Formats: sequence, C-alpha cells, structure tokens
Amino acid sequence: MNIKYPTISYDINNYVFVSFYKDNKRYRISNGDKIGIDLKPNSFPIEKRNEMGKILASEVYKFLQSHKPLISRNKLEIDDKNDLDYLYLALQKKLNSNLSTKYLSTLEFIYQKICEYSSEGQLDKHIIKQFLNSYSNPTSYNTIRVHLSALISEAMELGLKHNPMQHIKRRRQEEKLHKPFNNLKDVLDDIKLFNTNLYICCLITYGCLLRPHREIRELKWMDFSDDLGYIYLSGNRNKSKKNRIVPVPDFIIKEIKPNRRDLNIFSNKEEPYNESYFKSLWSNYKKQSACIEKNQTLYSFRHSGAINIFKRTGSLRKLQAALGHSSLEISLIYLRNLELCQLKKEDMPEI
Repeated sequence: MNIKYPTISYDINNYVFVSFYKDNKRYRISNGDKIGIDLKPNSFPIEKRNEMGKILASEVYKFLQSHKPLISRNKLEIDDKNDLDYLYLALQKKLNSNLSTKYLSTLEFIYQKICEYSSEGQLDKHIIKQFLNSYSNPTSYNTIRVHLSALISEAMELGLKHNPMQHIKRRRQEEKLHKPFNNLKDVLDDIKLFNTNLYICCLITYGCLLRPHREIRELKWMDFSDDLGYIYLSGNRNKSKKNRIVPVPDFIIKEIKPNRRDLNIFSNKEEPYNESYFKSLWSNYKKQSACIEKNQTLYSFRHSGAINIFKRTGSLRKLQAALGHSSLEISLIYLRNLELCQLKKEDMPEI
C-alpha cells in the first residue's frame, strides 16, 4: 500500500497540525498522543512550531509505516486488541496510579521501546529477548526486565491471553556490598552543622528505617501520633503498599519540633519539597565532607539501622517488619548485600 507523507498546516491562530489518511479515513492531529509519543508542537513559540510540526509529520510517517493502530488517551481506536494494545492500556492504568515519577517514566520508556521491536503489534518470547538483550549490563537488564514484567502482569489482568516473559530469567550480576557507617555519630554531628533538614532525614532513615526520597520527604505532622512516638504510613505512601506503623526512637523525638498537622515536616508548607530535594542536599554535603566514604549514600543510614536491629535482636522477623519488606526472602537478600556476616566463629566446623 502506498503511504502518503503527512501534510503540515496551520489554523487561523497559527497552531500547527498534521493531516494524513489511515484506512481511508482522514486524521488531523496537533500532538503525538495518537501515535504514542510525547510531542506537542504548539507548546513551543510560534517561530519554532514549523520545525516541530515537521518532526511530528516525520514521526507520523514512521508510525504509518509500522501499521500500528492509532491510539487515544481514553480508548483504543479499534475493537480487536493486540498485545501492544493491552500493554498500552496497562501503561495508562499505571500512569493513573500513585507511583513515583521515576518509575512511571521508566514504564513509558519501556513501552515506547518495545513498540519498536514489534512490527505487527504482537509480543512473544523472541521479541522480549531481543529487546532485553539490547542491555549488556546485567544490572540494567534485570531492572528493565522487572519493570517490563510488571507492565505485562497488568496487561494480563486487563485481558492479555499469554505471558511472553514466561521462562525469561534474570541475569546473574555481581553483588555489591552497601557501605554502612562505622562512624555514625560523627557523620550525624557533621550533617547537623551542614543542614537541619538533611540531619532530620538521616536520623529518621536510620532510626525508623524509612526510605528518604519519598516516605520521609512527604511526611506531614499528621503522620505522627500525638506524642510523636509513632509514624503511620498508609499503603499508598510506601513501597510495600501495606499500611505501616513505625516506632520513633527518643533520639529522634527530642530533635523534632511539631508544627500545624497539615504541614510537611521539612517545607513547613502543605506541599513537600521536590523529588530531588534530599538527593541534591546529599550531593552538596558529600562534596565538602571528610566523613563520607566512596560507596556511602543516604540509604547507608537505612543499612546501618538494619544492621543494628539484626545484631541486637538476631530476628529476621523483626528486621522484616522494620524494613517494611513483603517477605523474609527479600530481607535475606537485603542482609546478604550488607557488610554483615550472618555466621559466628562458633558456628563453623570443629575438629
């Protein structure tokens, strides 16, 4: 079939749009929604719209050559859904969920990439392998595999009839030891002089084992009990998706000063600071600190707290509860990646 190149036109308000025919039906679009790309030419200044309109026309032409179905934000334009259609619906459901921006952007990236490997809208084991094998690094391979698996699982709940990822295993990767703090008090004292918010974040990461970049950053005073002795997190506020009640140690309580219950504990406003807030603070602190070693991060406070709990209690169950893990297996993997020997000298063979 001869596919004609899309034409670029303007309306009376100088808004650019692209016209083309598909299945004997004329379409006129002003952005990339129907072809699954994030491109909005009319969000650019007037002098740039022609250039962006040409890019949109080029993307539309490539899309028409792929023979994929047009999509919309609300529903698919066709009745008989193929594998990619279900994957798209799964993506939309994820995008409407209360998940991290980074996670959702990764899912969008994976969806767009997997579309490039499927010329007829179908997914099978060979296509998935071809896509995953484009990642030579085992860590990257496993990360993309986990995200894609989550998207396909969602698609199967929406009607996808088979699992194209079945029997595709993760790659073995070199384990890296997370570096805990041996000089915890010195580091905390140094951070306290640098920035109060970062200091409180590190204290809660260590003492409550919450994750800094979302669970802690988004805390409001209403999340604390009246005596500040507990933090209450609903399932949509933590990684495990389960409601959590976390005890707050006295050394944290004496450092925090409650404010109005609807205010964030760091910004003192209803809205928290942006997602990069503590990441930026930590990067700036590391540049001027002599206390931090090479592989130590904000999460090293969580690792140090986990080691402290396990050494004092010897209980995997308590460690699992403190970390908010969904299973003991995850807690065991977590322990294995820490600088913590789970055997004692007296546990070893004797003669």
